[in-house]
Amino acid sequence: MNHRTLGRTGIQVSPLCLGTMMFGAWGNTDHAECERIIHAALDAGINFIDTADVYAFGESEEILGRALKGRRDNVVVTTKFNNPMSDDPNTGGNSRRWITRAVEDSLRRLGTDYIDLYLAHRPDPRTPIEETTGALTDLVRQGKIRAYGTSSFPAAELVEAQWAADRRHHERPAAEQLAYSILARHAEAAALPVAERHNLGVMVWSPLNGGWLTGKYQRDAPPPTDSRAARNAEHFDYAAAAVRGRKLDLVDKLSAVAREAGLPLIHLALAFVLSHRAVTSAVVGPRTLAQLEGQLGADAVRLPPEVLDAVDAIAAPGTAVTTADSGYIPPALCEPALRRR
Repeated sequence: MNHRTLGRTGIQVSPLCLGTMMFGAWGNTDHAECERIIHAALDAGINFIDTADVYAFGESEEILGRALKGRRDNVVVTTKFNNPMSDDPNTGGNSRRWITRAVEDSLRRLGTDYIDLYLAHRPDPRTPIEETTGALTDLVRQGKIRAYGTSSFPAAELVEAQWAADRRHHERPAAEQLAYSILARHAEAAALPVAERHNLGVMVWSPLNGGWLTGKYQRDAPPPTDSRAARNAEHFDYAAAAVRGRKLDLVDKLSAVAREAGLPLIHLALAFVLSHRAVTSAVVGPRTLAQLEGQLGADAVRLPPEVLDAVDAIAAPGTAVTTADSGYIPPALCEPALRRR
């Protein structure tokens, strides 16, 4: 694989990043198979792996830690903090108190003494951003993390984090991980341009839009029994008729573009996000070895302007089928009291 530089860190990463959310209780419970997937990805040239403490509540990190024994120094490992890890209100968020505990928990589960990239999984309106950047700066200077960043931060909060870190003489956030796909292009309006302006490495999550851009969902047919829509329907948009219909219509048109280009739809979708000038790497989250094999090679695809223009004509720049695909809804849109005097 041709490696790309992760923002201003100097770290070289593969254009495809192996996501591990499906390893463990949330997806594939066969630990041995999960480890085989990790080794297959590494053998294929992927050197970038993404996990989080909340994925199966630590199980994913533990699987990854075991799989990396003997290979750790050749892999760029990202993990994340923020989501609640228990009913205790202090086991989550972006406070110094939680960050300093969460990093130790992740280091133990991963079986390593450093994390290459440590991300705040979501914004935390309760915690001043300078407390978060200060705590993460201390971890960089202690050698426990090499760099830090954010995930699903709105553009304004990306700027605020840069400003606060600079003002307090903290290490600045070096990366942003955001939702981006052909069916969810909202980030093109602000977050991606801001990330590029501040030289942030950008990791894209859900580039296949939760499986919609694999073509596995068909009109007038139930979702495959092993699909995310079937396994976790309450957290998936398949049941929403209007959303389902719109996405199926778009996927039909995009499939035709892929066929005309001589590409699998999956490769079209991954190559599309990797073609954006601000994107460093696309996080792929296979649950099985076969799914990984279907995604490998997409980084080598270069979409010509006429194919990108055809995609734009189907799914306009800056648009999204549903705002839920952004991964983060600002509290002011959910709580009426934050919009009223």
